[in-house]
Amino acid sequence: MKKTALALVSALFLVTACDSSSSDDAMAGGAGMNGTGTNGILGTTADGTSVGDRVFFALDSSVLTGDAQATLDRQAAWLQANTSVNVVVEGHADERGTREYNLALGERRATAAKNYLVSAGISAGRISTVSYGKERPAVVGSDESAWSQNRRAVTVIAN
Repeated sequence: MKKTALALVSALFLVTACDSSSSDDAMAGGAGMNGTGTNGILGTTADGTSVGDRVFFALDSSVLTGDAQATLDRQAAWLQANTSVNVVVEGHADERGTREYNLALGERRATAAKNYLVSAGISAGRISTVSYGKERPAVVGSDESAWSQNRRAVTVIAN
């Protein structure tokens, strides 16, 4: 019985350690919407402009900046041209604050990005959201340089 339980735990650990989701890839510079493995690129628009996969937020905010809206406009155009693609918008926060606060903030950020895409004509049914709070930092560090990169919403392909 002990050997079976140990083997099961070992197998679970091995599977978990080998698992890599698209969101982890995107944050680490992996594949975005076009699968190129280029950091920050979901695909390109008709004129060859990079779409961008992430938008950034101010401290304790889920308000979309002008730069964020421009990125989301490019994402919306790309999604309109690629109608079979569904996406997940991941909300993230920096390391400050409680786990619960940052999960809620990440959800507000993901929802803000989703709502913007929906207002740009993308079907809400094609977009889901998830909050990782402070659990998946893009940049490790305890200074404004790191924190500003971790306050984000990242759009990744769901299918």
